[in-house]
Amino acid sequence: MKYFIDSNVFLRYYSHDDAAQGKQVKTLLIKAKERKIEIYCAPPVFFEVAWVLKSAYSLKNEEILNVLESMLSTPNLQVLDEDIVRDAITLAHETGQGFADSYIAVTAKKFGTGVATFNQKHFSKLGATLYPFND
Repeated sequence: MKYFIDSNVFLRYYSHDDAAQGKQVKTLLIKAKERKIEIYCAPPVFFEVAWVLKSAYSLKNEEILNVLESMLSTPNLQVLDEDIVRDAITLAHETGQGFADSYIAVTAKKFGTGVATFNQKHFSKLGATLYPFND
């Protein structure tokens, strides 16, 4: 059987705020590791986990990035656009910027585009080519 993993599953596992659900997640991950089930997720799950860890749990950027890396290394988890997610986490670590902006910058670079944003201060730190709104 195949399952798409929602962000709340990862949040229960990493926050340790609900022991019963955390145990259920651990069982699910063991089944995936043993290839009894297939598990998948996509970038929106990473965005949501990062946002919740920052807003609800007040984690610092580096702590959030460490959780995202841990999610990415979940045995037998298939992540859509994994290369972009991985590169975005690396870029965020290197620059001290958030995951979401790093993901946008990496995606823009991959597709050979610049970024149109009013958040030019952060995106310039990410090495993005910026649309010149002032021209």
